[in-house]
Amino acid sequence: MFKNSLSFLLFLCSVFTVFGQIKKDTIALSEITLKGSPIKNAPQNTASSVSVITTVDINKSDGIILTPVLNKIPGVTMQQGALNTNRITIRGIGARSQYGTNKIKAYFDGIPLSSGDGETTIDDIDLASIEKIEIIKGPNSTSFGSGLGGVIQLFSRETPLLESFGKSTVTFGSFGLLQNRLSAGYSDSKTNVFASFTDLQSEGFRENSSYDRKSFNLHAKQKINSKGSFSFLGTFTRLKAFIPSSINETDLKNNPEKAAATWAAAQGFESYDKFMLGLGYDHQFSEKWSLQTSIFSNFKDAYEPRPFDILDEKTSSLGLRSNVNYKDQLFSLPFELSFGTELLTEKYAYSLFKNLYKSQPGQGSLKGDEFSSVKQNRNYSNYFLQMEFWISEKLHLETGVAFNTTKYSLKDIFENNSEAQKMPFTFGNVWSPRIGFSYKVSKGKNIFTSVSKGFSVPSVAETLTPEGQINTDLKPEVGWNYELGFKGNWLENKIYTEVTFYSTQIENLLVARRTANDQFVGINAGSSSHSGLEFLVNYKLFELTQFQMTSYFSGAVNTFKFKEFLDGDADYSGNQLTGVPEKQFNFGVDLTTKNGFGVNTSFRTMSKIPLNDSNTKYSERYSLLDIKTTYVFTILKILKTELNAGINNALDTKYAANILPNAVGFGTAAPRYFYPGNPVNFYGGFSVAFLF
Repeated sequence: MFKNSLSFLLFLCSVFTVFGQIKKDTIALSEITLKGSPIKNAPQNTASSVSVITTVDINKSDGIILTPVLNKIPGVTMQQGALNTNRITIRGIGARSQYGTNKIKAYFDGIPLSSGDGETTIDDIDLASIEKIEIIKGPNSTSFGSGLGGVIQLFSRETPLLESFGKSTVTFGSFGLLQNRLSAGYSDSKTNVFASFTDLQSEGFRENSSYDRKSFNLHAKQKINSKGSFSFLGTFTRLKAFIPSSINETDLKNNPEKAAATWAAAQGFESYDKFMLGLGYDHQFSEKWSLQTSIFSNFKDAYEPRPFDILDEKTSSLGLRSNVNYKDQLFSLPFELSFGTELLTEKYAYSLFKNLYKSQPGQGSLKGDEFSSVKQNRNYSNYFLQMEFWISEKLHLETGVAFNTTKYSLKDIFENNSEAQKMPFTFGNVWSPRIGFSYKVSKGKNIFTSVSKGFSVPSVAETLTPEGQINTDLKPEVGWNYELGFKGNWLENKIYTEVTFYSTQIENLLVARRTANDQFVGINAGSSSHSGLEFLVNYKLFELTQFQMTSYFSGAVNTFKFKEFLDGDADYSGNQLTGVPEKQFNFGVDLTTKNGFGVNTSFRTMSKIPLNDSNTKYSERYSLLDIKTTYVFTILKILKTELNAGINNALDTKYAANILPNAVGFGTAAPRYFYPGNPVNFYGGFSVAFLF
């Protein structure tokens, strides 16, 4: 059956090849200019490990989730338990997070996707609205403050210059997948507008896992004159996603489609409306001085029935990010300086209610009496200074420093007394210096080295004791990062290679100690060591008149260890870090023909993952094969049409797509460590764009 299905999918996209036109493939990484840093540069010359993902890379996936795209980046691991359940780690940092991503900063056009206490969510950003992603690994950017693991920057899609279009896209697939998308764009010499609306629905592979997300994105730029321009970004997301939660090992092997019994009985889900708005202004005062500034705001109204309670929460934030650049010649060599700030104030309020789902079996969650209500204020400020200088025609210096403060305060509304007001708590002032050098060995070949310091502050939840008091003894995690690497083009740019050796040493290691179902206490438990080798090879195998073929091979071989880790009477010193693989490899071959037919293949392997700090239990290693075929052609010179079809997990591998580190079995129940990955699944779709 599998072979027949594969043959049908390949036939579906090749049957029309009599009509098409050539479809361009990837751009050499060394030719791209990085947009995210205040000081613009090419990846080839940067003294750090920076990965770039383009729309071409995103289009090689099913267009639903970023997981297969991010997992191709050496050093980055994204575990995806469901469309709304994932965790991103960079070089093992953030691996022990329980239910999401932390210790990594993320931005969309300069607007933080990370909350005031460090939690990051990027899975509800529609992939059609993303033009490029830049990933800075480790604490290698002084201009983005807290984020020990690194920074993920998303940039919104723009309409090509002097073009206008309207486009409709439909994708359908296994487990009730249906995605409808409408997008449109307009561009002239002064104005650029791109807008998209997406409706994504899926019944899900597992019980209690249906998903419904509607999102709208609008991005616009307007030149005021030759020196200044405004930009606007607005997104809206409405989500309702049921939660099957994690399962134990027996169910993973025998009934992976099963939901956790309590979550199924409560019909647990999360739902929210989310707005994100940003207004930016860029101004070129002179050839030497320039300004970039933006104000932004986020709003979220969420409701989440869970077996143990019902969470009703609201979040609002307001922020500013601004930098001034000065560019000149120093000793007849290029020099640029940037100084700026990022300020964020966030208000967060939540109430907890009893869930009476057991009183009406089969009816799902039922809201009971309120038993807790808290308001929190979070204030984050980062000030940075960054400088780049060409010491000689071959030697490039990067240096900078950041100064950060983070404050929390909270008030227990449920108790409703003056003593319940908690005074603001701060982790003190944190300085983050960095210095790096890049040396041009020859044309298209650079070696680099850098030393930097990063930090991550505890979240509000981690600072609270079971009695609801702030643990004032907690300290931010801090780490020194050391890198040595090489970037180079070979054989007239047919081959591009990257190799990076790194070591990050973290002190004041912050770990979450489970005290009850969904309750954790943060403790500083010791230190950890994160060292490894990352590599990337892009190879243009053939570039002929009729077709071109490219391949890539990337991977990471790491050693993630607890140096010192004492948790009560348990000593985990020397153990492997929980929740993240030490080896990860990716291989792919892409084929594009002159008549518009293309095939993209991706094969990735993940080594076993320690499930607990004691290293007594591991997940099994696994490999995944994804295949996508496309056919692009134009009708009457104004209708650009694309047909596509693909297979995810073509080998039908049984695997754990996400891990819940240090899961505890309450009573006689076995620990629920695992979120099973989807079995083999198929998708197909088409798009029609009307070009004006």
